[in-house]
Amino acid sequence: MDGREDEPLVRRCLEGDGRAWEALVLNHQDRILNLAFQFTGRREEAADLAQEIFVRLYTRLHQYDASRPFRAWFNSLARNLCIDHYRATRRERRAGTSLEGMLHLAASDPSPDRRLEERERREIILAALDRLSGISREAIVLKDLQEMTLEEIARLLHLPIGTVKSRVFRARIELGRAILELRGATAAGGTLGLP
Repeated sequence: MDGREDEPLVRRCLEGDGRAWEALVLNHQDRILNLAFQFTGRREEAADLAQEIFVRLYTRLHQYDASRPFRAWFNSLARNLCIDHYRATRRERRAGTSLEGMLHLAASDPSPDRRLEERERREIILAALDRLSGISREAIVLKDLQEMTLEEIARLLHLPIGTVKSRVFRARIELGRAILELRGATAAGGTLGLP
């Protein structure tokens, strides 16, 4: 699905057809909400961000170039807004909530020792993700958290697949190093240095 099925709806939206706008939103709302959640980790914040993405879509729909697939254009717009939102709010977030929802680390009804171990592991991963460069974090989110294929990421970012492979590889190395550094710091009695 490359978004071509949305092009008639886009044309109708640009002509002022409210029903076409509703249909366009319905076609993409679950995917956009999921994308927003991947960046925020909180349902309410994700819903607000998704709404902001659709407002941005509405105000920029006239900029869409019909020679390109709509879905790719909209994905790029949505992804950029999510990244901007993450950068603007990351200093304000507490590490225990910024990405917790997307990590899926909690076991059902664990023992107190298991809960403590999971909490410590989650804190280290969250702190490590916050240390990544924007490019590396984006690669981890798209490939490992959204489970997109390399081909899908290449289309979304308008990059050669070799570049995407390289970014994912480097991002995983960067994440691994950050996790090891944080584990070493906590084992030595330090703190995670969380914002």
